Amino acid sequence: MDSFVMVFTVFVLAIFVGFEVITKVPPLLHTPLMSGSNAISGITIIGAMISVATPNEFTTVLGFLAVVFAMVNVVGGFLVTHRMLGMFHKKDKKG
Repeated sequence: MDSFVMVFTVFVLAIFVGFEVITKVPPLLHTPLMSGSNAISGITIIGAMISVATPNEFTTVLGFLAVVFAMVNVVGGFLVTHRMLGMFHKKDKKG
């Protein structure tokens, strides 16, 4: 029980620190930050796939959910990044 309280405390503190860091990021850096987030989610997918391969049923379910959520994050991040980078393309002038 003591280890749960310690891990939960770190989790809650990470939420607050993460919120403070993200809100301080200037808009110019949002696209590179999104790309970095995609890389981190890729690492999360690898760890989650290892969790799915364990014999413990509870860990397998949590690992599967982690794979699903990380894939949603990666795909959404790439779509947003692609759309934001598309704003910088020069439009062809016909005439």
